[in-house]
Amino acid sequence: MNEQRWQLQEAKNKFSQLVERARKFGPQIVTKHGKEAVVILSFEDYKKMVLPEDNLIEFLRKSPLAQSEINFSALRQKDKPRDIIL
Repeated sequence: MNEQRWQLQEAKNKFSQLVERARKFGPQIVTKHGKEAVVILSFEDYKKMVLPEDNLIEFLRKSPLAQSEINFSALRQKDKPRDIIL
């Protein structure tokens, strides 16, 4: 058995061991009929993938465009909206 690859039946039989290996050694791949089916990973690894390190405000403050001056009035159209018949 490759250290990070598990056949589905083996993964079911040794689920506790699979979970421990994911926690200690990183993501574990489970195969079904010889093809990669799912990845088991620790909650810490999962959090790193889905939760951003910064909130939106911090992200925008760190942007290279943060110090740019944008003239929003120049972007607005001066036209009146078209008439719609309902």
